[in-house]
Amino acid sequence: MKELSTKEVQELLKNDEPNIIDVREDDEVAAGMIPDAKHIPLGSIESRMDELDKSKEYIMVCRSGGRSGRAAQILENQGFKVINMTGGMMAWEGEVE
Repeated sequence: MKELSTKEVQELLKNDEPNIIDVREDDEVAAGMIPDAKHIPLGSIESRMDELDKSKEYIMVCRSGGRSGRAAQILENQGFKVINMTGGMMAWEGEVE
């Protein structure tokens, strides 16, 4: 599984509009999430795969990197291109909305 640090994701956001999926729970994202990220809680990832496009690459985000790693594995096993953001939102120093 590919991984990027929070700083690498922040760099991508400066030059690009990566597809970010936040797999945290509702109460966690209420405290703030990366702008333009799509919220799909980990427990819903399998039932909501139809919302994703296999031709795109997705960066998975959670609180610390564990749940996003599990979500990335689930999607990767289904043929999606995914990257896990290591450190999660606990390490995120960029903008939140």
